[in-house]
Amino acid sequence: MSKEPLFLEPAFQEKIWGGNKLASEFGYEIPSEHTGECWAISAHLHGPATVRNGEFKGVKLNELWDSHREVFGNAKGDVFPLLTKILDARTELSVQVHPDDKYAMEHEHELGKTECWYVISADEDSEMIYGHHAKSRGELTELIKNGQWDKLLRHVPVKAGDFLYVPSGTIHAIGKGVVVLETQQSSDTTYRVYDFDRVDEKTGQKRELHIQQSIDVTNVPHKDPELDIKVDRLGDGTLTTFVQTDFFSVYKLELEGGQSTGTRTKAPYTLFSVLDGQGELVIEKQNYPIKKGVHFILPFDVKKWQFKGNLTMIISEPGEKA
Repeated sequence: MSKEPLFLEPAFQEKIWGGNKLASEFGYEIPSEHTGECWAISAHLHGPATVRNGEFKGVKLNELWDSHREVFGNAKGDVFPLLTKILDARTELSVQVHPDDKYAMEHEHELGKTECWYVISADEDSEMIYGHHAKSRGELTELIKNGQWDKLLRHVPVKAGDFLYVPSGTIHAIGKGVVVLETQQSSDTTYRVYDFDRVDEKTGQKRELHIQQSIDVTNVPHKDPELDIKVDRLGDGTLTTFVQTDFFSVYKLELEGGQSTGTRTKAPYTLFSVLDGQGELVIEKQNYPIKKGVHFILPFDVKKWQFKGNLTMIISEPGEKA
């Protein structure tokens, strides 16, 4: 049984809207200057991360989930349920919406996609598209089919440190100049509503839209989810609880010197992404250096751990439906 962290080597995705901040800000070796996504903690077949230390070194996370479920506390489910990404939006993403589990399983044969964003950085006057103004599905359909985007789409300003929860059925788009850490269900199903009439240089064609699917799955009317964000002390650190749902719980731990101790509670495993700083992870008197850009999982057999140094981390755990 594994009593050490599982450090992960990410997979990268090139995107029409991607840039180079994953290299310049995080030091990753990226495939091109149009790299949009770092799939940091991923067992999805479209981009699985690879364990880079210990007895499972070189094993893909999806393979580890399938062959050594005891590492994850014998958690149930056909697939590892969570996916952690860092996204670099050099230009805005398409306006899109994701289905819930029922629709996705029926039509795409995979999980639905509820997600959330922690804004790592944002250019001045950055914004997201988050929700819409249609009062009925008929109005939604009319505005989409007539291309009345200014009337339909809801824009919200964002800055570094903001958190947005994006349930399935929420029309959304990450805006130009924004870098986020995204925690989501492990799904790659996206329905594009609008793509600003962009042409993909590789194909010379506009990217595919999914108008009927988008109309089918969009929540009408849009309602902002109510978040009960809490801030607590955890040793010398500050723990912010952003969201606790049936799909996942997401937290931010900030440590400016000193130490902070964590313990295994209900969740069978815990995911960590270091967004800034450097320090140490200590497990049973074994010290592991960690720094900005490092991602890891603490498996079921790690019951207690400690962090030291100057660190900002996003932490997530699977929820009841995971």
